[in-house]
Amino acid sequence: MASPSHRRSLRTRRALVVSAAVVAAGVGAGVVVMNANAGTVDLYHQTLAAKDGWASSGTGTTGGTKADAAHTFTVSTRAQLVKALGSATDTTPRIIKVKGTIDANTDDAGKKLSCADYASGTGYSLSSYLKAFDPATYGTSKLPSGTQETARAAAQSKQAKNIVFKVPANTTVVGVPGTKAGISGGMLQIQNVDNVIVRNLSFADTEDCFPQWDPTDGDDGNWNSEYDSVTLRGATHVWADHNTFTDAPHLDSANPEYYGREYQVHDGALDITKSSDLVTVSRNQFTNHDKTMLIGSSDSEPSGKLRVSIHHNVWKGIVQRAPLSRVGQIHIYNNYYDVTTLNGYALQYSINSRAKAQVVAADNYWKVPSTIKVSKILSGDGTGAIAGSGNLVNGTATDLVAAYNAASSKDLKTTVNWTPTLTTGLESSASAVKNLPTSLATTTGAGVLS
Repeated sequence: MASPSHRRSLRTRRALVVSAAVVAAGVGAGVVVMNANAGTVDLYHQTLAAKDGWASSGTGTTGGTKADAAHTFTVSTRAQLVKALGSATDTTPRIIKVKGTIDANTDDAGKKLSCADYASGTGYSLSSYLKAFDPATYGTSKLPSGTQETARAAAQSKQAKNIVFKVPANTTVVGVPGTKAGISGGMLQIQNVDNVIVRNLSFADTEDCFPQWDPTDGDDGNWNSEYDSVTLRGATHVWADHNTFTDAPHLDSANPEYYGREYQVHDGALDITKSSDLVTVSRNQFTNHDKTMLIGSSDSEPSGKLRVSIHHNVWKGIVQRAPLSRVGQIHIYNNYYDVTTLNGYALQYSINSRAKAQVVAADNYWKVPSTIKVSKILSGDGTGAIAGSGNLVNGTATDLVAAYNAASSKDLKTTVNWTPTLTTGLESSASAVKNLPTSLATTTGAGVLS
């Protein structure tokens, strides 16, 4: 029997979780939920509902639902997660249940690792790096090169081997309910594989110990870090659902400045790049983050891919890239954006359409304080398009593109070359959109599924 959709109300659901025995059983165990509306729901074998965004297109997204007992794992440590993931080229279906919070910055024995541990033996030190590439002496016209840059790259490589988790095809990674499941300081890398589900997990403080200085980035240079919490590179059929993404406990306000620029240790939260395609991002919470979601890593990425649906997510305390879209066909609907400055994270923009991206942004809700102009909600380079209607700002229907174009010299286009049809769960009535701040507060993010 097909798994019922997760779209039914989580507030009205009367759930009986039969979990104590099965969680204790470990490998091969499952959590069973009794749903008053739909009977038995097995969280670990749930698949993406039909017509639920781009990831339901074609073969759909089923993850590891066909996993046998030998490929069903419960993991609580970094070493166990690495073992359960196995080889990135192994396409055998697998289900990985994350129980509790896994600290990626630990060794195989569980010992905590620091930035100093990764730098050990490489010859890298921050003070030496800063001395070597001070713009006053090194200049601003070329990227760092030489002994300290080589050492920095080596230290970064050591960290990457520890905190980057490569997810193979046909995999479901899901948090065990009631255990505060998640990954701290790590990155799930979904690269050149098909059919992956990531659900019910908290991703916190994915931090690069060794950012690179780029004096050519922007007018004043920038520090650029390496790791996203979840990164898609050339991936297809991926469903990211009911996760929480945050910089906490290391907020950007704690970052020092070097060369007059913030020493940025965080990169993306959930990035979708390198011609990834057929992705659905639903019912997640994104909070306390700067460069949050990048769709397309280059303006020159080929057309025909980067098709992404983003719906019923909460964005709060986000500076930019919610998302930044290039090239593809992106549907953004029924999201709630609170752009009030939070913990020092101040809005630059919410949605950016560039490099001829074809964005449909409809039936979303923005909470905007009086200190922020509505024209700042959108951004673009003059080649991207944003179509759509039914967007509300503080409860009032608002033409976001018109507000942006009136204040910008690079107008967003208002027509797109496609019409969304994979819209299961779309709420288009004004009353439903007005209710998004309330309804999404209790139905999004990690720890909600049971």
